[in-house]
Amino acid sequence: MTILTDARLLAGALRTARAPLTAVLVLLLVLGALLPPASAVAMAHLVGRIQAAVPTGAALSVLALPLLAFVLVLLLGHVVDTAVAPLAFLATARVDGAHRARVAGLAAAGETIAPLEDPQVQALIRAARADPENWTEHTPGAGAVAGLRLAGNLVGVAGGCLVLARYAGWLVPLLLLPAVVNGFFRQRDAARAVAVWREGAVAGARQQRWQDAATSPAEGKDIRIYGLGDWLTRRIRRHALAGDAPVWASLARAIPREAGQLLLVGVPLVTGYAVVAAGAAGAPAGPDRVVAATAVLAAGVAIFQALGWSEDLRVAVSAAGCLRATVDLAERLPAPAPLPAAGADPATPVRPARPALVRFEGVSFGYPNARRPVLDHLDLEIRPGELLAVVGLNGAGKSTLIKLLAGLYEPDEGRITADGVDIATIGATAWRRRLAIVFQDFVRYHLPARDNVVLGRGDQPPDPAVLDAAAGDAGLAPVLARLPAGWDTPLARTATGGVDLSGGQWQQVVLARARYAVRMGADLLVLDEPTAHLDVRTEFEVFNRLATNRGGASVVLISHRLSTVRQADRIVLLDGGRITESGSHDELVARRGRYAELFAIQARRFATEPATGPATGPATGPATTTAGSGAPTATTSGGHG
Repeated sequence: MTILTDARLLAGALRTARAPLTAVLVLLLVLGALLPPASAVAMAHLVGRIQAAVPTGAALSVLALPLLAFVLVLLLGHVVDTAVAPLAFLATARVDGAHRARVAGLAAAGETIAPLEDPQVQALIRAARADPENWTEHTPGAGAVAGLRLAGNLVGVAGGCLVLARYAGWLVPLLLLPAVVNGFFRQRDAARAVAVWREGAVAGARQQRWQDAATSPAEGKDIRIYGLGDWLTRRIRRHALAGDAPVWASLARAIPREAGQLLLVGVPLVTGYAVVAAGAAGAPAGPDRVVAATAVLAAGVAIFQALGWSEDLRVAVSAAGCLRATVDLAERLPAPAPLPAAGADPATPVRPARPALVRFEGVSFGYPNARRPVLDHLDLEIRPGELLAVVGLNGAGKSTLIKLLAGLYEPDEGRITADGVDIATIGATAWRRRLAIVFQDFVRYHLPARDNVVLGRGDQPPDPAVLDAAAGDAGLAPVLARLPAGWDTPLARTATGGVDLSGGQWQQVVLARARYAVRMGADLLVLDEPTAHLDVRTEFEVFNRLATNRGGASVVLISHRLSTVRQADRIVLLDGGRITESGSHDELVARRGRYAELFAIQARRFATEPATGPATGPATGPATTTAGSGAPTATTSGGHG
């Protein structure tokens, strides 16, 4: 059943290669498979003609026709091989391109990221992505073409059997049945070899990670400073041995099987050859008997070669595993949305008359296998046009709250509404057009600076004026002035003329990306630790601009530096999965609750360090707070928090 399933999967993959190409490739492969029995017949007739001509002293001209036929068969084989190579490459490229697009579409189709965090889904993506890293991994295109070759071999087997039937019919079952059994064993061994090798995949991946660390400049600093060379080498060796152990054990078990398969093939082949050779040597040994013996010998070899071991067999088995993983992946992930019609322009979002009133209504959410929910019946209101700051300890759920707001997770209980409408009803695409989010783990695209920013609204044509304004909002203009090609500078050292940026400069690029989205129509700006990499002076300037130049958008701000959130219209403290305090900075300090305690801790820390930037205003705590480089991290957001 597995063989038939794999064959159907490989045949199905060929549909994307397009019918004309597949038809021509099949025709050539069938022709190539018929050439061995044809060459057997041509060679037999040539030998027979020579056998007849030598005793009678006939002219060598009588050999011209059979010799020409034999040469033409050989030449045709060369032509077929030459023509098959580029066609097979094209078919492979088409199948693999369509397959990779399908896998990417499956991975990107879901409205939430929760399925992508499932280890089993990640394992399926790894198996289905058609990006070979070792000999056990082959792409669906390579497997589909290999399957065609194997099918062509069956045609060659049929041709060989016809040759045997013509000259010695009793040899057909004698040679065919052992060849079929041998082919079955070979297919089973190929599948087993792939499975055994992949048993060591985890150890192999760990070995590769440590090998990469050994040659990486980044890890190279620690390796040299802390003398980790020997320790690293031992880990690489341990993982290498763990990964190779099942392979060596499998090879040791395979040696007796190889001997058995040799007997399975060799005994009937030698027996048949011995009988045919004895008959050809007996009297009278005329040309017909020589022709028969030669044809039988060549056809028998062709049958065993067609049904024996070939690299195509292993390629097909491996590629079928890739396709099975894709089927399983499609069952676990939602189906991709249909592509827009050709020539259709994406809808241009229009800024609403005012930002929405967003409410979290009894929202609960927990991660799989977690002991307790991150958010527990949380109620929160984001008012139109306000600057709302969310603070809390590590793991309080601040970043999770943002992902729920963006629809990247679905609440376990409760709902999130915009002007009274559940955002699930609005639809992920329509809702996200209204959002601009800077995540804590933002993405650094290896693209020119311009593209890194306009990706904030990549579905709309770039607007140079808005681009420059967004750079000003984020304090990016001085950074651009120092880039060798300004906006056109690639932000990657590996690109020609490219440069890399510091962590703080990258953060300004990402802030500009979000501000660009706001200026292009988004009305809810969400910033998760947006200035963690900035120096204090730049951070102060950026927050001033955010507070005074919101462009009518609502702003949700998460920051571990409480001195910066003082400018917020409202501050909420997230603790135990719920909002436990809410109010302005002065109101919360006067309340002398948990927020006041955290602020006092930071204020004392700042008071003991030299000022390196402008003061953010008088503190309402036990000491005056100045912006210093040693900002405390008592309330940093980390992990899923």
